[in-house]
Order: sequence, then structure tokens, then C-alpha cells
Amino acid sequence: MAKDESAEREQALEGRAESAGGITGWLTRTARALAGSTVSPTDYDPERHGRLVTFDGLDGHEEVERYWVNAPFAFVSINYYPEETEHRYYVVEPELTEFEQELLDRLFEDIRGPLLYREEVADTPEHALREELIDRLEEYGVDVPDETFYRLFYYLYRAFQGYGRLDPLMHDPHIEDISCDGPALPVFVYHDEYTDIETNIVYRDDELSDFVIQLAQRSGRHVSVSDPVVSTTLPDGSRIELALGEEVTPKGSAFTIRKYAEEPFTPIDLLEFGTVSREMLAYIWLAIENNRSMIFAGGTAAGKTTSMNAVSMFIPPRSKVLTIEDTRELSLYHDNWLSSVTRERMGDADITMYDLLRSALRHRPEYIIVGEVRGEEAITLFQAMNTGHTTFSTMHADSVQTVINRLENEPINVPRPMVTSLDILWVQVLGRTGDERVRRAKTIAEIEGIDQRTGELDYSNTYSWDSTADAFSENNSELLSEIREERGWSQSELLEELRNRRRFLKYLQDNGVSDYRRFTAMVNKYYADAEEVMRRIENRGVELDEA
Repeated sequence: MAKDESAEREQALEGRAESAGGITGWLTRTARALAGSTVSPTDYDPERHGRLVTFDGLDGHEEVERYWVNAPFAFVSINYYPEETEHRYYVVEPELTEFEQELLDRLFEDIRGPLLYREEVADTPEHALREELIDRLEEYGVDVPDETFYRLFYYLYRAFQGYGRLDPLMHDPHIEDISCDGPALPVFVYHDEYTDIETNIVYRDDELSDFVIQLAQRSGRHVSVSDPVVSTTLPDGSRIELALGEEVTPKGSAFTIRKYAEEPFTPIDLLEFGTVSREMLAYIWLAIENNRSMIFAGGTAAGKTTSMNAVSMFIPPRSKVLTIEDTRELSLYHDNWLSSVTRERMGDADITMYDLLRSALRHRPEYIIVGEVRGEEAITLFQAMNTGHTTFSTMHADSVQTVINRLENEPINVPRPMVTSLDILWVQVLGRTGDERVRRAKTIAEIEGIDQRTGELDYSNTYSWDSTADAFSENNSELLSEIREERGWSQSELLEELRNRRRFLKYLQDNGVSDYRRFTAMVNKYYADAEEVMRRIENRGVELDEA
């Protein structure tokens, strides 16, 4: 019996010795720290330092594509899994050794405070973090190779300035939406080429709840068990929907991020994607210039706000533009533009879209752009139309008739005579042509008034999309006839103006003018001297393909 007890004591001592290995190692490094060290990392050079990340592929998968999202630290590998006939999105980041991971854990604790209360002002956050990392490593007495320094720097920057494990996805320009449905479930993304695709990112329960709280705090909002659902905007403009715990989402915390494009799409981008034709853009351009009001309708992720923002770049220069949104999405390169956003849950002083719209009318804007109409603000929006303000807005609906039904019924309740002040309905869809998912302007319709016999609202489809042929068809436009009469043009002058605008758009498309600043500048030149602009285009031999 005594032998057994002695053996147990020896095993216990051995176990303690093993568990103390980390402590012993730390004491050793502490002793080294007394002597100090000098850390002087050189600028990263892939030829001299080698790659910071490596990836040999996934078993049973065929790699379709790989591309950097944050070179030289992170890239994405798109893999096809034949067994389930689906693609998978695999994020590849630097791998850490056991020592590097232990060092990183220590750095997380020791760097946070100095970064928050740093007295010296660095040029950039990257520079500040680099200096603090060097200081801590020298304090520890740890001499690490440059590769280790940059791996540590990446994970620290990802945690303090980025979005943690989600950071590579936020850097990927091909991703539109990011969604996490709960802990222990893979994060899904909407990729512009592979559509909905599963990633290799999975959150633990506590980790996910902490991340949801961090996202709310980064947006200047608070989320808690008593207030578990938050809709807000990240500093970069991305829209986020957060749910904390199991109060409203039984699986646990969840989030969805709709990424904000720093460079907004222009009408040239819409042409490149096939969303519209040049004929349709020339028509819309003329309508906007002549103060016609429009509603852009479509389902979720149909691209209606993107299209509205793009064609708003046709607004004449120096016209006063006022935008009203729940979350910031619109971006214009316009000198006389006032942007306003609603404010919620600040005591009893909520500022709603209705409040902003009423205030907007006192600013005497020529164009009012409203992010989305859902309720009582629609009445004010249509009152603005009736009083001569040109208004654009979006709405969730999948057809012209659905838009009309939503406008005339609860909770919007716009009287039918007021609906007639609307000029154009643009209905956009996320559809399919072959095996490809595409965004198309399904219908552009004109509101013609109230039928005196039936009392119903009359409208006609000026442009329609045929999904089978992936082509647009055109019908006669009463609105163009109205514009022709207002401008005192003959029919041939109207057709010549439309032709010139199509040629102008073709020139911009052929020359890749898709930057919204350059595009707006070119449109402004057309407004300033259309004849001179067209003369220059003709001198460059631009031919117009007449389909």
C-alpha cells in the first residue's frame, strides 16, 4: 500500500513538473529580459524573408482560384468539393508556433494599455503598433526573427484595428454580405462570382458573443440581454444587424454584415454588369435632368440602392441635393450635397426619417434622395413631389403592381391622386441567366395617371428585361414626349439628344471611366458644353452600335 502511495506521489510530482514547464520557460525568458534585447525588424521582403503563409490545399477538394486579400499576410483559396458539388471559401493566414502563440497571448495583454494611453502621436495606427511591439519584445528580452515579428504584428493589428478572425473577409472586394447564424456554425459569405459560399471560419459561443458586443461598440451602439437586437453602421459604412445571446436567436448570438463599397458603382459599372442598356441610361439621364421623380424597387440584395446611387450621378452640377437614410449607403461626388442620417434610441429624442424629411423641405433642395420608404415618411415624400421637388427613393417590392399596392395600403397609405406625382418606377431583380446569377433592371415603367373609367392607376412599361435572351426591349415613351414639349424640341432633336448621350456613355465605357469622381466630372463637362464634348468624341472616332 505504501508503495502505491509513493508511486502516486511521484506521478503527481512529475505532472507538476510538466505543467511547470511553461512557468520555467517564462522564468528563463524573464531572466533574459533583465539583460534586455534590441529588436530592429527590417522591411518585409518576400525574396529575403520567404512567405509568411503557406497552403497545400484541402484533401478531396479542387482549388479553383486563390487571391490575396491582405498581402503578404492573408489570402483566400476557393475550392470545389465534388462530393457535394459546392464551392468552399478557405481563408489562409500565418501559422504560429507554440512559442509564437504563447508570446502573442502575452502581447495582447501588455500592448492594449500602452496603445490606449499612448502619449506620443504616431503617423498611423500601424506605426504606433509597430513601435509598441518593438518596445514589448525588447522589454521581454526576446530576440525573434523578422518573420516572427511580422506574424505577431499581423495578429495584433487584426485584433486592435481590424475585425479579428473576420478581417480577411472585410478586405475581400468580392464579398458583398457576411453572415453568421450562430456559434459552432460556419460563417457564410455572398461572393460576386460564387454566390452563397461556406467559409472555414467558425466561432465559439463566448467568442461570438464578445465579437457581437465589439461590433456594436465599434459602431457607437450598445447591445445587451435587455436590448439584444441592434441595426447600425460600422465606421466604414457597412450595414450590420446584430443579435446577442439566445433571447431572439435560439441558436445563440448572430450577425449579418452588408459591406459598404468605398468606391460606389457608376452608370458605367451598371453597363459593364449588364444591369441596364445604354438606351435605358440615356432615357434615365434625360428624365433626371428634367426633374422626374423615381422609385427604385426590388427584393433584398437586388441592388436597387446601388442603382439609385449610380444614376444619381446624372444630377446636374450645383443643384442642391439632400439625402436621408437610416444607415449611410449613398455616396455622391456633388458639391452641393447635404447628407442626413436618422438617430435612434437616444433617450426620448429619436430623430426619424419622417423628422428628417420634414426638415429637408426647409433646406429648399432641388433633389431629395431617401434611402427607403416604409411608413409615414412616404406621405411627406409624395407631398414633396407634388410641390415640385424631384425625389428618388427605394422600396422592397418585386413588380410595378406590388409597388403601387404597397404605396396605397397600410402602413404607407398614400392617396391614389398623390401617387400620380411619381413619374418612373424602376424594378430591379436578382435573377438568373443560364447558370449565372445577375442583377437586372426588370422593368422601367411610367406612371400615366388614373384611368377615368376604372379609377385604377395607369402605367406603361417603357423598358423590359427578357431573362431567356438576357436582353432589353423598348416601347414608346410618353414621358419623353412630355420632355420634348417642355424643352421645345422637335422629334428629331429629341432623338439626336438621346443618341448623343448614348455615344457619350459608350465613350466612357470604352475608356474605362468607372471611377465616380471622373464619371461625375465628365457628366458635368457635358452639362457645361455638350456640343464641345460631342465634337471631341467624334474626332476620336467613336461609333455607336445601333442594335
